[in-house]
Amino acid sequence: MKLDFEYGQGLMSANLPDNTDVFIPGTTYPDPPCLPQDWDSLYNITMDSIRHPIGMPTLTELAHKGSKVVIVIPDIVKGGCQPTSHRKVSITCCLDELYSVGVEKKDILLLISNGLHPRATVGEMKQILGDKLFNEFYPTGQITSHDSEDYDNLVDLGYAPNGDHVIMNKAVFDADVAILIGHTQGNPYGGYSGGYKHCATGITHWRSISAHHVPQVMHKSDFVPVSTHSEMRSKFDCQGMFMEEKMGKKFFCCDAVLDTLSRQIEINSGYAKEMQPISWKSADKRTFVPWAEKKYDVIVFGMPTNFHYGNGMGTNPIQMMQALSAQVIRHKRVMSDKCVFICSSICDGYFHDERWPYLRELYDLFQHDYMNTLPDMNRYGEYFATNQEYIRKYRFANAFHPFHGFSMMSCGHLAERDTSAIYIVGAREPGIARGMGLKTRATFEEALEDAKKKIVGPNPNILALPMTFKLGAVHLCMKDEPYLG
Repeated sequence: MKLDFEYGQGLMSANLPDNTDVFIPGTTYPDPPCLPQDWDSLYNITMDSIRHPIGMPTLTELAHKGSKVVIVIPDIVKGGCQPTSHRKVSITCCLDELYSVGVEKKDILLLISNGLHPRATVGEMKQILGDKLFNEFYPTGQITSHDSEDYDNLVDLGYAPNGDHVIMNKAVFDADVAILIGHTQGNPYGGYSGGYKHCATGITHWRSISAHHVPQVMHKSDFVPVSTHSEMRSKFDCQGMFMEEKMGKKFFCCDAVLDTLSRQIEINSGYAKEMQPISWKSADKRTFVPWAEKKYDVIVFGMPTNFHYGNGMGTNPIQMMQALSAQVIRHKRVMSDKCVFICSSICDGYFHDERWPYLRELYDLFQHDYMNTLPDMNRYGEYFATNQEYIRKYRFANAFHPFHGFSMMSCGHLAERDTSAIYIVGAREPGIARGMGLKTRATFEEALEDAKKKIVGPNPNILALPMTFKLGAVHLCMKDEPYLG
């Protein structure tokens, strides 16, 4: 069986045994049907959801002339940017409802909830919002990105009941109405995006995020395989509800369950505490896929240079480890105890220093000073998170915040912990991969033969995932042990 896998900007082929199982999201196991994708249909369905919110009043009951409104919008990382994307449709619906009760355009702020991700460029704002919304709000300074280091525009709420330090965006805190536009999209961190995960990660501070994106949470037994019942998810909920308590208002959420191509399957609006579990029921049918009839000894996929967090994701060694670990989190239910990953990556030394200015330093540090596993690096988290030059690059040069690298390393350790080996195929600078504890070979065939000889035996069960990182991911389950929510 010959399969092609993404490799840098091209493809790498592999000759795999004919009994290799192949899984392609949305095809091998079809998604639930998406909603009609014409603008009018999506607008009407989304508006109906907004007008019938779960567990709270409607926008027209919450707002009136003179109300200050902030619409919080996910950044470019996920959710789709097509003309009928959930962001574009739902923001338009919310604006129409607000205008209908006299809210003035000048009192509305569109806030991109990038959290520790890069603050949005003008081009990304246009891509996320479309020309109409962008041209309506950008010239008057009413589109901005969350700045988690702008202390004049943050509010320190103190400590949530679970002890997490919660610091949030001041514009959201001060608003009369705070709207969260979200995506119920499969995520290795807590099961799904959207709901309280949106505010807990998108409009807070690194000290709030360091309560959950750290080894003591991500290395617990409830984190792998992915579920909505982990300590991480409970922390998202606790922080979000604490924000609501301190603000004296609930977030008005409008979340879309999305399919493999980021098309809307279902729209749910209202109070996150009550809305989330309803969204998850539909999302589970698409995301937690009870497909596998056996556990796999070898999982094969490719890693593009540019995906998810941006260009260089598939070549920067620490980002590579996070991406590999995400596959462990999603697919652990179908992995055998001796499972091996074989993954193509161009791995050519491109760190994309402008986007991740601190990761080269972190990678070099990992090679020294008794750093045996990635968790050994965690003691440097605050040191890097308070580095003023890296913070300036986050605030003014569209770089990731330096603490984000530590959340990546907390995740990245799982790949080393929960696989027997990981082979990187076709690396141009293989020493970079070896510096992360990965094995290197020139071809898939060589890697497979080595794994057979040393780890998995002569007749391993092989799973090929040729569209990994190219399509919306799923969480694979055993056919007789489906995830039950």
